[in-house]
Amino acid sequence: MLDTHQLNVFLVAAETLNFTQAAVRLHMSQPSVSQHVLSLEQYFEQPLFIRSGRNIQLTDAGTALVPLAKEMVNRSVQIEEMMKSLEGEVHGHLLIGCSTTPGKYILPHLLARFHYLHPKVTLSCHVARQQQAFDLVCEGQVHFALLSKPDVACKEVELKEFMQDNILLIVPREHPWATREEIEPKELYEEVFILREEDAGTQVAVRSGLAKVGIEVDRLEKLLELGNSEAIAIAVQEGLGLGFVSEIVFERLVKNSVVPVRVRGLDLKRKIFIGRNRRRLATTVQTVFWDFIISKGDFSVYDWQQK
Repeated sequence: MLDTHQLNVFLVAAETLNFTQAAVRLHMSQPSVSQHVLSLEQYFEQPLFIRSGRNIQLTDAGTALVPLAKEMVNRSVQIEEMMKSLEGEVHGHLLIGCSTTPGKYILPHLLARFHYLHPKVTLSCHVARQQQAFDLVCEGQVHFALLSKPDVACKEVELKEFMQDNILLIVPREHPWATREEIEPKELYEEVFILREEDAGTQVAVRSGLAKVGIEVDRLEKLLELGNSEAIAIAVQEGLGLGFVSEIVFERLVKNSVVPVRVRGLDLKRKIFIGRNRRRLATTVQTVFWDFIISKGDFSVYDWQQK
């Protein structure tokens, strides 16, 4: 009879294409991983990997086994969680992917509240860039993803709006704009900026919003491009330039050292979504978590901080 643990070991090895990395992820020894794979190959009487030194590649048989193994492992997890849940408490493990800002400032409050309601559930969060987080849920490597809506569609992923995040233009306290009620959009061309990378959710919202008030992002003088909003906030705090950051980062990190500035006609917001792969068989804990999110409706991140 097929062993679902061996199938899970095979799946991790197929994903990493490295027995050593698979062993680290599974908290096993490398020889143990190799033995589990060898046992499966003996069971099927055909090789699942082509081995060449430290490098491995899936054979045709291995490639064909991947989706079937995923289905069987998922079904096994669902059965185990369902039977445990009959005891009266929700059991299971949730894997959640998220982009940087939601991962650091929104998700901990969300997961803490869910864990308070369901203490038998274990939780893991994979923080990645927005498109990577979306790809993880699209490929079924995580159960849910918290992120801005990506440009690339994936028909398997169901997205529900989770909240709206305000994006602020921040300046150092000693900057001349710090005491003004509002500035004109064209004045932005006179300053130096620290911006996010082009595919970041914040930067996508900034580019779109500025275009609506006649400002081209590419014409702004860019001193630095940084990979997260916290670094931008600190750079502005140190007087290196101006920046656009999530209101969440402003409130949590630099509220007392920088000033938000209003730009006439500019209202920058980005929507944060929760996504799941609707084609994957949902376990009991995944269904309970999704219902928990949907039942809350629209709310601010600060609602979670206050509860």
